[in-house]
Amino acid sequence: MKNISQVWEEQFEYYKEKSLSQIIGIIHDGSLKDGNLTSKQFRDWLNNVDSVSLARFINDCLSDKKFENSGLALQDIVNQIGSRLEFEIEYGLYQGLRNSIGFDGIWKSKDGYSLIVEVKTTDAYRISLDTISTYRKKLAAEGIIEIEKSSILIVVGRQDTGDLEAQIRGSKHAWDIRLISTESLLQLLKLKENFNDLKTINQIKELLKPKEYTRIDSLIQMITSTTEDLTEELEIAETDLIPEVVPQIRVPKEQQIKPASFHEECLIKIRAKLKLSLVKRSRVTYSDGNNTVGLTCAVSKEYNFPEYQQYWFAFQPNQGDFLKSFDLAYVGFGCGTADKILLIPFKEFSANLEYLNITNLSNRYYYHIHINFRDNKTYLILHKRMGNKDWDVTQYLI
Repeated sequence: MKNISQVWEEQFEYYKEKSLSQIIGIIHDGSLKDGNLTSKQFRDWLNNVDSVSLARFINDCLSDKKFENSGLALQDIVNQIGSRLEFEIEYGLYQGLRNSIGFDGIWKSKDGYSLIVEVKTTDAYRISLDTISTYRKKLAAEGIIEIEKSSILIVVGRQDTGDLEAQIRGSKHAWDIRLISTESLLQLLKLKENFNDLKTINQIKELLKPKEYTRIDSLIQMITSTTEDLTEELEIAETDLIPEVVPQIRVPKEQQIKPASFHEECLIKIRAKLKLSLVKRSRVTYSDGNNTVGLTCAVSKEYNFPEYQQYWFAFQPNQGDFLKSFDLAYVGFGCGTADKILLIPFKEFSANLEYLNITNLSNRYYYHIHINFRDNKTYLILHKRMGNKDWDVTQYLI
């Protein structure tokens, strides 16, 4: 029986044209209710879609043509974004029940901090901050959260939240509650997908905790405006990898251009090969919706030399740490174009890391990956191994 990840991948073109209400209508009985199969399958479905689709689904929930389950679907989508931001998610109820705690979600970080999440499509109606604060106290009393290591996050669909901001600022709960729009929450997710450094990702998550501001959209916008510059600083230029290992090689000036960028084209082919949807987790890391298959994908432009084509990549230790957490994992290398992709099982790849050259920087290090195409074969160069220095990886071309 095919899982949701396989269905999404095989029928991606079909479903990407469907509205959110149409997709929910296809699932089981088409109605989102607490504890029913439709809700479970819908949440599984969200695990496998890309962030662009999540943004589209949010727009569907907030459009003038709202559908019956739009508010409930928005609650699940917001919780899905929390999961993508590396929080452990506990889904709340769609509808409040007698003697139940009516939170929309609990997001727990690895340091034990908890966000009690409340999702609203609009702030047209005043909400009871006392009620939400009571949810937090009840959760602490039941040992689900720690009151000292928790706060409330209100996620609002619309950008115009002036009344709600004023309500929070004028209340006794001002230092326990923060407010963010769905648009800015999506921007946070985009930031996270553009980085690969765990410290930076954790700093992004810290923005959701109560600090100095009531509404944190301005902080998100400021960070977003600098994303391109920061990403370029983190990117390891391919030409920086060449002289250290092969000093006699002089790369032609016309080849010393901006690093290659065709990750998405590679992902299309890798997904087809694995028959799985793959969700972007950071700048170069991906996993399936069930978190059983992991992937890193790096790309390099082609360097032509008289007798061969050469490609240079960097592999960072945190990428290896990411892949170790999966039952099945791969390293992918796009060589020049998406027509030449190596997809190497991580177990085989990691066994050869000790033979690779390393660059040590002040606060990190990375391995040099040199891939060589010659004589109708593909080799990964192992500089520190005695005897045969070339690992024939031709079998891993897809």
